[in-house]
Amino acid sequence: MASYRFVTLAIVAIVFPAVAMATEHIVGDETGWTTGFDYAAWAKDKVFRVGDTLVFRYAPPNHNVIKVNASEFKDCVASKLSEPLISGNDTIPLATPGKKWYICGKVGAKRHCADLGQKLAINVISDAPAPSPSTPEDNAASGIISTGFPVIVAALVFMAMIMV
Repeated sequence: MASYRFVTLAIVAIVFPAVAMATEHIVGDETGWTTGFDYAAWAKDKVFRVGDTLVFRYAPPNHNVIKVNASEFKDCVASKLSEPLISGNDTIPLATPGKKWYICGKVGAKRHCADLGQKLAINVISDAPAPSPSTPEDNAASGIISTGFPVIVAALVFMAMIMV
C-alpha cells in the first residue's frame, strides 16, 4: 500500500513542477483583445514558454483571433483557409517554440489589424534552457547536483516518511 503511494508521489513530484511553471497570459491584461492597444509593448517584457497559454478575451462578435504567418501578419491579411476563433475567451496553448503571430480579422469603418493595430507577435522559447558549454572540471555528479535533483529526492524521501 505504501509503495503505491510512493510511486504516485514520485510521479506527481516529477510532473507537478512542469505544470506549475506554465503561465496563462491574458492578452492585453485587463484591457483584453481590442483595438487601440499596443500589443508589441505589452509582449515586450514577457517571456512565453512552451507549455504556457495565451487567452484572448473580447466581446464577440466585435473581434476575433486568427493565427497567421509572418507575411500575413505584416500585411494584416489572413489566408482564406484560416479559421477565426470567435468565442470571446479563446485559449491557445503554446505547444512549440518559435515565432507566433495573431491578428483580428474584423473590418468595420476601419480594419482592426491594419488600421487599428489589433495584432500580436510573440516568440515562444523552449522550456529547457540551452546547455552551457562544458569544461574539463564538469562531471556527471556536478550536473546532477546543479539541476535541483537533490531537492526533489529530499522531498520524495520526506513525503515517503510521513506516509509510512
